[in-house]
Amino acid sequence: MPLRLALGLVAVFAMVSLLSFGASYVVTQRSMEQQMREDLVQDIAGFRAAPSAAAVATLVRAEAESTDPERMVLSYFAPNGRHFGNAAIARDNEGYHVVSVAQNGKTVEGRYLALTTGLYGGQLTIARSRSEIEALRRVFLNILVISLVPTFLIALSGAVYIASRSAGHVDRVGRTLDRLTTGNLGARVQPERGWSDDLAQIGAKIDQMAEAQEASVASLRQVSSDIAHDLKTPIQRVAVHLDELSRNPSLDGEARDLVDRATDELDRIVAVFHALLQIAQIEAGTPRSQFAPVDLAALIETCVELYEPMAGETGHQLVAVPREGPVAMVEGERNLLLQLLANLVENALRHTPDGTRIAIALRQEGGRVVLDVADDGPGIPEEERDKVLRRLYRLDRSRGTPGSGLGLNFVSVVARLHEARLVLGDAAPGLRVSLVFPAGATRDKPAETAEAR
Repeated sequence: MPLRLALGLVAVFAMVSLLSFGASYVVTQRSMEQQMREDLVQDIAGFRAAPSAAAVATLVRAEAESTDPERMVLSYFAPNGRHFGNAAIARDNEGYHVVSVAQNGKTVEGRYLALTTGLYGGQLTIARSRSEIEALRRVFLNILVISLVPTFLIALSGAVYIASRSAGHVDRVGRTLDRLTTGNLGARVQPERGWSDDLAQIGAKIDQMAEAQEASVASLRQVSSDIAHDLKTPIQRVAVHLDELSRNPSLDGEARDLVDRATDELDRIVAVFHALLQIAQIEAGTPRSQFAPVDLAALIETCVELYEPMAGETGHQLVAVPREGPVAMVEGERNLLLQLLANLVENALRHTPDGTRIAIALRQEGGRVVLDVADDGPGIPEEERDKVLRRLYRLDRSRGTPGSGLGLNFVSVVARLHEARLVLGDAAPGLRVSLVFPAGATRDKPAETAEAR
């Protein structure tokens, strides 16, 4: 913006300067021409003072001997046809020409302003060269170049300097916002002396917002911690009571079945409760301190090994698609990424028919590593794909299947923690969940160090 602004101001200044110089040149040129015309009138008046044609001829001849025809032309054709002067004005098909008398009829180059009058039966012509006016044009052009070029270079240099400083400040604001959106609520812009007023004000407002958000989240965490602490003991007591009740030999079959169902529901409540707490910790950015290089290919192999027995029980085909070339490494928390993969595989196993193929693959896309989990099941309608990432949201057709509605929300939170883009697409048929890691978060290691499956 400063660079464009400076260039715009330079353009305006150049336009104004051109108009100003142009107007000055036109006024000066007309003034010089008017002065030249007045000089010609005075010259003619001086020759009119001569008493006769012979006197005029004598004056012209005397003046012509000391006058350069390239500066001023004196030409008098006497009544008897004789010519006096330093040059004559001839005319042909191309126009008028000045022919020097002293240089054997050589044409004199240049433009002239001439005045002709009849005098004592003859014709007197006096012409003054316009070279001074033409030289004035060159002088004005030189002044214009000398004044504009340094101004343009100075303004451009200043703009580049200001732009580079502003770009650094804007980049600092952007990095702070990135850290805030990924859960690092302690990030601050902290504008310093020398910042432009507008960027300093924006940075201060961002810091003010971050402080308020950090305080709000801290209060919410405290409330969550208090709730967790207060609920932990009652839930444990309920679990103990149900366990004691299930061991009571006097329970009949129906009562024992009710106790078992209550125990299952309690286990589900505990699972949801722990999942919500884990999501809250991830959103707070706490796991970032445990980031380390993670081999995605090896992670996929581990996930496939863990879930192959479960997939075999339902007839699902769980496969890891081989990836050619170097093995993808990302900076992240290995356990969270493994849990992300596990959630995606469990979702696919739970919500697709028996015999469905589930494929996990790595690929390159514009210099970024993409992790895909695709199946050929019923998929998710396009209008529902954003909604399923919400907390506790479930599709209507999934109401009867086990689950809490936190699986894909957990995946989206972990993806955001790793600054990866989560895309739910169509596998034609089925669902394709893609995790696109940023280019700066990925690197390669030689393929031979990877474990082959």
